[in-house]
Amino acid sequence: MQRIRRRTDQQSVTTGSAAQPGSAALRNEAETPESETAGDHKAICSQIIYDGFIHYNIHFHQITLRARKRFEERDWSGHQQDIAERIDLYEESVQRVVRQLRDIMGSERDNVQLWSAVRTYFGERLVKLPDAGFIRTFFNSIARRLFGIVGTDPKLEFLPSGSDLDRHEIASLNIRRYPYWDSVRLIFETILEDFAFRVPWSDVAGNARYIADAIKRHFHIKHSTHAGFVRFEFIDSFFYQAARAYLVGRIIMSDGIRPLVVACKNEGSGISVDAVLLSENQISIVFGYTRSYYFADPNTVIGAVHFLHSLLVNKPLDELYTVLGRVRQGKTERHRIFTEHIRNTDDKFVHAAGDKGLVMIVFTLPSYKLVFKVIRDRFGYPKTITREQVMEKYRLVSQHDRAGRLIDTQEFRNLEFPVARFGEELLQDLLQESAGTVRLSGNRLIFRSVYMERRVRPLNLFIQEASEEDAQSAIIDYGQAIRDLAHTNIFPGDLLLKNFGVTQHKRVVFYDYDEVSLVMECNFRAIPESAAPEDEMRSQNWFYVNDNDVFPEEFIRFLSMRDELRRVFLKYHGELLEPGYWRAIREQHLQGTAPLVVPYESPALAIVTP
Repeated sequence: MQRIRRRTDQQSVTTGSAAQPGSAALRNEAETPESETAGDHKAICSQIIYDGFIHYNIHFHQITLRARKRFEERDWSGHQQDIAERIDLYEESVQRVVRQLRDIMGSERDNVQLWSAVRTYFGERLVKLPDAGFIRTFFNSIARRLFGIVGTDPKLEFLPSGSDLDRHEIASLNIRRYPYWDSVRLIFETILEDFAFRVPWSDVAGNARYIADAIKRHFHIKHSTHAGFVRFEFIDSFFYQAARAYLVGRIIMSDGIRPLVVACKNEGSGISVDAVLLSENQISIVFGYTRSYYFADPNTVIGAVHFLHSLLVNKPLDELYTVLGRVRQGKTERHRIFTEHIRNTDDKFVHAAGDKGLVMIVFTLPSYKLVFKVIRDRFGYPKTITREQVMEKYRLVSQHDRAGRLIDTQEFRNLEFPVARFGEELLQDLLQESAGTVRLSGNRLIFRSVYMERRVRPLNLFIQEASEEDAQSAIIDYGQAIRDLAHTNIFPGDLLLKNFGVTQHKRVVFYDYDEVSLVMECNFRAIPESAAPEDEMRSQNWFYVNDNDVFPEEFIRFLSMRDELRRVFLKYHGELLEPGYWRAIREQHLQGTAPLVVPYESPALAIVTP
């Protein structure tokens, strides 16, 4: 085995109390002696990977901890910047370690036997280590980039099995417990004081009374005592998202457990309770896959995930990891769970319901609630966007406040599936239309890149199948979805109903991102009056149009719906067809005064001005 060089400029992690011993080995100015054993090689590589994870984790926590200060200072734009920075952090950290390893390993960088030994050596030292599952995921990310792993390789990476979820770590979650002594109001006065901010509560007694009244109404309690309450429990950390701070807890009752989430707001005159969420549906939406990731710092993420899962039993574990900002661990769990599902089912992948996409081939497995998107080699008319621009649009959405209206989409690379699980029509479509991304290898179909997201029912199909009442509600929410996106500085670009979907909670969301842009980057114009009647008969515009020009009056052309639904849309959202509405929103974003969208209906407005 050739020598593995030690870099002279390698720095150890020294941030805070998380600096790890042993990093000095990486700063040795001398080259590795010829007699150095394979064990030393394994130790050097393992140390670099572990230090890389510690460096990443420290930085992740530093960004996460800013959320409290952002909330107290009402710095919503700073919070948005932190969303993007924290998402980029993982890939930047992985690439940094990959560069270090390639430099140090030299000609041994492709040595599979060495890396397999590193994997074993590294794994042995993670037993009972906190966050071991996250560290293994970090290792896998490095291995896949070093060796271009397709599918999975148990010799070079760790295969998730579900046993990574250390039960001891789950039980060690810091929870604050408050026994019930016949007064919900008094308990919540104590809870609010325990969970105090540097900014004072607007009115502790009044907010506690508000919470108590909401709980009594929910449980139809006429008196304050004998309600079956045993105690109230909360995770010892606020969850921050989109100008709100949430206390996440549960009510232990004599006949079971009930969820309880308290939403808090800061409007400048003190912090107050904005809503009390007590149903699984309400809380599921708050922790949904159409929202930005939370900033929270529980002492164990695994414990927090399983606490949330006890409240939201129908919510997949992978989504809960993702919603807490651990996106890569969420992807690992999603792949593990889906792979298990593939092994235990025999249905075939088919084209997803809805109109054929001009940019993406979209397919699904009928027995599983995911869709898969693959970029076509060539885009249909009138699309002029490039593949790189499409990928950049999806990246924009991943870093943006999704306001409950954009589905979280994750890109997976070098995945493989059994060819036998694909319907013939879909298989031919993939091989002919996405040959640059999809290829056959024996009995496996290899995807160089594929996006995964939750499956929803396309809006154009939903309104054909639903009752008139549900169809009208969906069209009203379609308009509200466009408004909510505008309030978060997102213009969908393509407003066709087929690009929107309806979730299981009957909320309308947008999922076709190839024409997404920022409202601030758009120039909303009125259609100029023609100089002559024949101008309006021309196939081309008689006036000049820039790339960023948008004509809201033309939106009506996208509303391919029956007359009654069109009338409903115009009744509730007719101003969306007016340039003035969009110019006002654009100006609010430029001035930093755009409304904020929150994921629940509160006694106040669901949209508040910062």
